[in-house]
Parts: sequence; C-alpha cells; structure tokens
Amino acid sequence: MTIFNILIVILSVSFIIDQLLDYLNARHFDDPLPAELQDVFDETEYKKSQRYKMERYRFATLTATISFVATLLFFFLDGFAYVDTLARSISENEIVIALVFFGIILIASDILSTPFGYYSTFVIEEKYGFNKTTRKTFFLDKLKGWLMGAILGGIILSAIIWFYQTTGKNFWLYAWLLITVFTIFMNLFYAKLIVPLFNKQTPLENGPLRSEIEKYALKVGFTLEKIFVIDGSKRSTKANAYFSGFGSEKRVTLYDTLIKDLNEDEIVAVLAHEVGHYKKNHIIFNLFASIITTGFTLWLLSLFIGNPLLSEALNVSEPSFHIGLIAFGVLFSPISGITGLLMNYLSRKFEYQADDYAKTTFAGQPLINGLKKLSKNSLSNLTPHPLYVFAHYSHPTLLQRFNNLKKK
Repeated sequence: MTIFNILIVILSVSFIIDQLLDYLNARHFDDPLPAELQDVFDETEYKKSQRYKMERYRFATLTATISFVATLLFFFLDGFAYVDTLARSISENEIVIALVFFGIILIASDILSTPFGYYSTFVIEEKYGFNKTTRKTFFLDKLKGWLMGAILGGIILSAIIWFYQTTGKNFWLYAWLLITVFTIFMNLFYAKLIVPLFNKQTPLENGPLRSEIEKYALKVGFTLEKIFVIDGSKRSTKANAYFSGFGSEKRVTLYDTLIKDLNEDEIVAVLAHEVGHYKKNHIIFNLFASIITTGFTLWLLSLFIGNPLLSEALNVSEPSFHIGLIAFGVLFSPISGITGLLMNYLSRKFEYQADDYAKTTFAGQPLINGLKKLSKNSLSNLTPHPLYVFAHYSHPTLLQRFNNLKKK
C-alpha cells in the first residue's frame, strides 16, 4: 500500500469512528434523566435540551461530512501540489515558501468554514438564547485570530525550518527548546497578554463575594491576590471559571455569567475546585506532559521529515519541510489520538481529585448545586454514551461527579 493510500485510510477511518461515536451518543439524547439529576430540568426544559442537542448533532454531522469530502478532494486533486507551486512562484526562500503555503491553506480553510461558524452562532445558538455575540465581534475575532496566528505561528514555524536547514536531523532538539519556552511563557502570561485582545478583564470588586473567596483562600493557605471577572456575556450566556498561571502570575478568572447564575457558596465551591487543581499540581503535570509529548512528536518528525516519499505521496516532486509536515501530521494522527485518550482519562481523574479537594476544604453540596445550575443553563447532555465520554470528555459526566461528591 502506498503512503498516499495510507493517508486516505487514516483520514477515512478517523471520520468513520467519529461519526459512529456521535451517532451512539445521539441515540441516548432521549434517555430518561437519572433519579439523581431529576431536579436539573423540568419537562419543558428537558425537551428543549433534547431539541438543542439534536440540532447541534445534525449540524455537526453535516459540517464534518462536508469537511471530510473537501479534504479528500484536496488530496485526490493534488491540492497541496498546486498550493506548493503557487507559493514557489512568490519566493525561492524555503521559509517564505512554507509561510505562504500554510498561510494560503489555513486562511482558505477558515474562510470556507466561516459560514458554518456563522450559522452555528447566529442561528442555532441564537435560537436557544445563548448567543450574545454581535456580527462585528464575530468578524473582529476572526481577524484577530488570523493576525495572532500569523505572527506567533509564523515566528515559530520560521524558527523550526531554520533549525532544520542549519542543524539537520538535530533540529528537533532546538525546536523542542523553543516550543517549551513558548509554552511556559504562554502558561504564565496568556491571561495577561492574549485574553485582553478578545475580552475585558476587571478585578473582582470588594464586597461579600470577594470577602468569602479571600476567607477561603486564607483557610487553605492559598495566596490569591489576582481574582478577575471576564465579560463572557459579550459572546454567550454560558458560564465558566478557570485557573491560569503559576507562581506570582497565578490568577482565577470568573465569567460574569457565572457570578450572575450562581450564589456565593456555589461560586466559592467552584473556586475551591480550581484551587484543588493547583494544590494537586495538575497544572504543572499537564504542562510537563505537554512538553514531553511535544518532544516525542518532534523527535519522531525528525526521523521522517527528510524522506522524499512523504512529498511524493502528495504528488509534489520537490521534497520540502512543509509538505513532509502535512503528510507526517496525518500519519501521526493515530498516535496523537491514543495520547489524547490517555490525557482525557487523566484529566477526568484530576477532576475527581479537584472535586474531592473542594468537598474536603469547603463543601460538596454547593459544588453539586453549582454544577447542576451550569448544566441546566447550557442545556448540557446529561445522558451521554459511555464510549463517547471515554473518547471525548475531559471531565466526568455530571452524574459521575454527583456520585463522587456524595460519597463519604
């Protein structure tokens, strides 16, 4: 079997598996609610959640199918060879060629996917009362994303290709070091440098909520000076909270929708869960795992990137780093899929540990109440198929978290 055929098989099998999992999950949309979760929805709300889930499923199936067919056509019609020729007509410098090549593919792909994103936001999410995004914000987010991707992605890709040109197969070590430094930097300063490009963050004002949070932080010996509120309601009614950074740069960010939907005890319980992630070193572990995975991927890439068979598989006569990277990315996807399953499994374990920490240091019932409210307000799927959970969920289901928090 040729490499081209292997690429097509990998793409096809991946698509089929995803569609089967989605189908199995959709068959459980109408399951009766477990007794423990009967209070999340009343009958009218549950029917609304079922309609929402089904509409999202059908739309996702349509978009995935169109994307899959478009990808196959691009492969069979030598799309990569065409774009490579176009890029080479602009410059003879391999770095510039690679930047133009990926720029054309990524921007064209994003432009083609924009109508689907627009429909999802302004039709489906709007229909069910979630969307708060204006059309101006929607398109500004696109432009900002392109600009940020061009600058950061362009710098990193240029450096990696330069390492490859100057150090040969040892390029992966230098690339690994560069990406490691970048990853640590982004973990420290993402909330300070990137988030403000898209959202407004303000310190949580003095008052009962901040007092309760500070009292809890003092109780568990957790230094927390940076508590921010983000204007999540600018785009959606759905709520969230997250912990970012470490050391002196650690901060907790609460969505304004979270503050609106939950009472003080429930918010502190959610915060206690986030503190649990920090206390249990989950953030450091995830950072370390990401760095190790990146190193392994780059090392494997260094073994194959120079093989002309990768370029030939995409019908490109002149071997190059960027064409080899495309072929390698597809060939590597089964391995990345397996590592993804492992990381999701560990993530679910970490969520249980963070829940246990919140229950031990604050209380379990407010966290249960808060999770139920968040599930209700986002019309969440409370009866997912176990295989779908195993493959896609980074968090346990609401029922699993409920049962864990109720354990003595």
